[in-house]
Amino acid sequence: MQNFITPEWLALAALCAATAAAAVWWLSPAPTASGMERELLSGDTNTEAVFLFDDTRLIGWSSGAGKLIGSKADKFNWSALRDQLARSYPGLPQSPAMLKDLGPLTLSGTAAAESDEAHCEWIDGITRVQLRRRNAVGKDSADGQELTTLRAAVHQAPYPVWLQSDDGQVTWTNLAYDDLSLKLRGRNADLGEPMFDNLEEPMTSGRAERIPLQQPETGKKLWYNLSATETEAGWLCRAVDVNAVVDAEIAQRNFVQTLAKTFAQLSIGLAIFDRNRQLVLFNPVLIDLTALPANFLSSRPNLLSFFDRLRDQRMMPEPKNYSSWRHQMAELVEAASEGRYQETWTLPSGSVYSVSGRPHPDGAVAFLFEDITAEITLTRQFRSEIEMGQSVLDQMDEAVAVFSNDGTLTVSNSAYHAMWRMDPDASFAKVAISDTAKVWQDMCDPTPAWGDVQEFVAGRENRDPWWAEVRLRDGTELSCKVTPVPNGSTMVSFRPLAPTIMPEAQKKFALPSA
Repeated sequence: MQNFITPEWLALAALCAATAAAAVWWLSPAPTASGMERELLSGDTNTEAVFLFDDTRLIGWSSGAGKLIGSKADKFNWSALRDQLARSYPGLPQSPAMLKDLGPLTLSGTAAAESDEAHCEWIDGITRVQLRRRNAVGKDSADGQELTTLRAAVHQAPYPVWLQSDDGQVTWTNLAYDDLSLKLRGRNADLGEPMFDNLEEPMTSGRAERIPLQQPETGKKLWYNLSATETEAGWLCRAVDVNAVVDAEIAQRNFVQTLAKTFAQLSIGLAIFDRNRQLVLFNPVLIDLTALPANFLSSRPNLLSFFDRLRDQRMMPEPKNYSSWRHQMAELVEAASEGRYQETWTLPSGSVYSVSGRPHPDGAVAFLFEDITAEITLTRQFRSEIEMGQSVLDQMDEAVAVFSNDGTLTVSNSAYHAMWRMDPDASFAKVAISDTAKVWQDMCDPTPAWGDVQEFVAGRENRDPWWAEVRLRDGTELSCKVTPVPNGSTMVSFRPLAPTIMPEAQKKFALPSA
């Protein structure tokens, strides 16, 4: 047989073989793709993106996934895929291993997603992620839209939400959880390890519990209200940021402490009851004034218990009728709430307290206790001295009237009232020197002495004592003596004319000879 194989044919065959080998290598999905991997990559690769992972390492991908991977296939892993797809397909697991326990997972894409959904499954140790159209699995559009809305609502909620298994592993998280984890633990943290490691209280109580997270750099605590609900897939946990509430509580507590330190310097006892009528604030002076034990006041007694204890300690006036005690307390609280309560308590011990009630914001009521025993004692003593001095003046035969530096009649005795037929105490109006001088003029013969008396009372200089002779219209002759007294006051006294008048007083006016 003639040999038709020439060197040219051999060269052509070698070139074809090399071209075919290059085409096979170029079209291969991944450098290490096995037959099973090629089968898993099957599908409409022109429009769908398929990724294959061995644990978190990318081992194969379709041509449709190339645009997501770009030129960094050697650095593209599960975390990189999740970073790109998490917002478009809410609910993508933290790690591929979770799919082994969860089973196949279909995630509906958001409005910004290029594909309708992402289908994730674990097959014999390989994790397959396929971005595909929804009609490929025959999903109803209305149900799919509702599922998409629900997934997006949970995944993009403004507070962390995650799914935690019974053995304490995190199996699913939303974006807020991821952002918080990235902020506190960095990108290389174990995503399956929970950030909140103590959920016993919310799991047991069934209600939200306040739990802190500590920032590693500053050591500052971040506070969250954590709640956990048991589901078939594990514990669905939610964390609501309450740092603003905690800061407000701290600010309020500091403010109350500042007030307490300020009130501690007051000499007035203070007791503030909140809208529920419980004692919320008191100062140390209250303990001294009421003799109530500090542990009793610190136990936040209600208002009725507080006043009951005062009554038992005999630190308030004894009620006349015990049966109406509660009714009296109700009236007291009502008056204090309106700012009308103001009383002076005279205690069995002899002490005197001024007690007032004032309304405070948000329905609170404040009671102020002030010890006015010294003031009352001084006032009573002063009043007693005045009464004694008035009694002494009333026993004198000489008519006496005292005018203040502004010309107002301040003191007069009974003899003066009888002589001039006037009682200044019977009038609420002030009696001036001009009014008094008019009475003198009307009841006496004409004399220039009254003008000089008015000038002397109003003057500040040349205040030497002097006297004058005056005559009543009934013929009675009187001596009128004008004497300066302390504080710019003036005493004017009258008595029947005697042969000898006090020599230390200068005679200014005399009666005409008969």
